[in-house]
Amino acid sequence: MSAVAAGREVGRRLAGAEARGLNATLHWSQAAIDAEAARIASTAPGPLGAMPIALKDNIVTTDAPTTCGSRILEGYISPYDATAVRRLRAAGAMIVAKANMDEFAMGSSTEHSAYGRVRHPLDPDRVPGGSSGGSAALVAAGVVPAALGSETGGSVRQPASFCGVVGVKPSYGRVSRYGLVAFGSSLDCISVFGRTVDEAARVLAAMSGHDPLDATTLDRPPMAVPEPWPDLRSVRIGLPREYFPADLHAGVAAAMARTRDAVRRLGAELVDVSLPHSAYAVPTYYIVAPAEAAANLARYDGVRYGVRRTGSGGDIHALYQATRGEGFGAEVQRRILVGTYVLSAGYYDAYYRKAQQVRALIADDFRRAFDGGVDFLLTPTTPTPAFRAGEKTDDPVAMYLDDIFVCAVSLAGLPALSLPVGRSEGLPIGAQLIAPVFEEERLLAAAGAIERAVSADAEVR
Repeated sequence: MSAVAAGREVGRRLAGAEARGLNATLHWSQAAIDAEAARIASTAPGPLGAMPIALKDNIVTTDAPTTCGSRILEGYISPYDATAVRRLRAAGAMIVAKANMDEFAMGSSTEHSAYGRVRHPLDPDRVPGGSSGGSAALVAAGVVPAALGSETGGSVRQPASFCGVVGVKPSYGRVSRYGLVAFGSSLDCISVFGRTVDEAARVLAAMSGHDPLDATTLDRPPMAVPEPWPDLRSVRIGLPREYFPADLHAGVAAAMARTRDAVRRLGAELVDVSLPHSAYAVPTYYIVAPAEAAANLARYDGVRYGVRRTGSGGDIHALYQATRGEGFGAEVQRRILVGTYVLSAGYYDAYYRKAQQVRALIADDFRRAFDGGVDFLLTPTTPTPAFRAGEKTDDPVAMYLDDIFVCAVSLAGLPALSLPVGRSEGLPIGAQLIAPVFEEERLLAAAGAIERAVSADAEVR
């Protein structure tokens, strides 16, 4: 299919998704897609071959607003493109839409967008996960073959599991963060959704590599696109006992049992391992991430860019109070308050410093497991399938606990992915594969073997 024809087709699909009420996109136009198609048609073919890709709306571009799902950035257009976007376009990708998201990437359900919640493509009464729920929904609905999200504590792997698509988080430093609006600077990773492992791998490879504009990228060559392994012989896969609790959702447990059987048939050796500090991952994450968010979001003051509200006092304090009070939603305000508290005098050592110490222990757990001869770790991605909209919005702790199997990986900076391994009552279930740092190529090659061996659509009991 030519780039022009592909552009027309993806426009038709985006319009169809809007008509279905998915609310997965915040910005797109057929004229912009046609311009992208014309650009691609006028250049030599790239490795991505006019692949349509949607961007989470916290990845900046010069040709569309970047709102981060927030009123405080309503209408904001960046003066530059993110490095990831420039590299994707150079590889022949067609950027077609900005996807809805939890405000400033703070949420696990995409119910915290200032522009309305995203609906699950299979059941509109369910959530697609978050915070990258719009990107996941567009891939799951067949609108685009791939989309970018961002990961701070599981915001791609969790919605990938809920929506039944592949979601890949790279090692911290593998992909440039230049042009990704900051939430937690020591955690944030631009990450990828794909219909298949191969599609996700191709997009990730095109974005990867050192960037002089981002000092946190490692000086490593771009990642290659691996061929899926024919089997898993001579591979040792660890099963962390902390990730298989007795009260695990029955459908998730059944899907993981089928996945373990398939992995054994592929020739892998499965071994029990322990990650003893796993129980502390969620509280540690919800100290570290809000602390970094409180510092990063201080720049939204109504002075330099974004929405400005002057308030009634007529001074700078009234400006700050009115702009932030009206511009930030409740969940963002909650996390800023938590972050400010844990960084405040008298509490820094008790909370933030302690959380960083526990973070090091969590990373050491993974290191010991891999140093002990395990090649990968296999776990559920989420403790349940997608939950109902509104089910957890009044209980932030219950919402945060949905990240229990994904946030430890983010704290450790490791690569991991979620791939669909079955359905329970029609809702997708994902399995998570975790690799040592900077072993994305082996991770994707192994995941390709598992993808062929496990039916993503099989109903489990």
